[in-house]
Amino acid sequence: MSYDLAIRYQQALDPSALITIGTTLHAIRAAITDCRNAGIDFETDPAVILLARHLGVVCADRSPDADLRRNCMERIADLRSRPMLKTLAYRGVSYDDTAKRLFHSEGRTAMRRLADALALEIGTFDIRSNKGGPAVSGEVTLHGENLWVQLSLGLFGPDREVCFRKVRGRDDHVGDRNLWAPIRELVEPDRFAARIRRELRLPAPASVSPRLVA
Repeated sequence: MSYDLAIRYQQALDPSALITIGTTLHAIRAAITDCRNAGIDFETDPAVILLARHLGVVCADRSPDADLRRNCMERIADLRSRPMLKTLAYRGVSYDDTAKRLFHSEGRTAMRRLADALALEIGTFDIRSNKGGPAVSGEVTLHGENLWVQLSLGLFGPDREVCFRKVRGRDDHVGDRNLWAPIRELVEPDRFAARIRRELRLPAPASVSPRLVA
């Protein structure tokens, strides 16, 4: 455990070697850690404050605020135009608790939208989430009276993130042969629902009012 506060004060007095955002943030985090280890309030520690002020100096020659704000808004629009599940599938979620929680949250939402597109009545299906261990994505499963759909990452390779099959009731966990789809189909629920009905030879849905998806 580090208690070397002297080096943090020396860095704060002469931060000339800290010329990037990354190195400066590392120095700030290290100074905060040293303060915590030594029982010192880092909110009032002079080294932490000076290093934090130096971060402003490092950032001073970057783009103007107006340009950065515009770039932020452009990136927000770009991210919102791309379903997060596709991004998570590309980067993976293993050993990343935050990404894994988001994957399961987005996965459950995608399954609810698929159930709505399939016109499944409330009470005739379950949506389950099994996070598994840290090395895997876990699974999100939609299990209805006559179909079973499961989302997972990595187990069966790219473009096979979604497995679906026909079942005979919600107690049937084996069902017919497995069929596969890429995650990009799951995020287009109406089109994917049409494929599922066609390939599993399911009856056409009765007309139901659309449900709000949380």
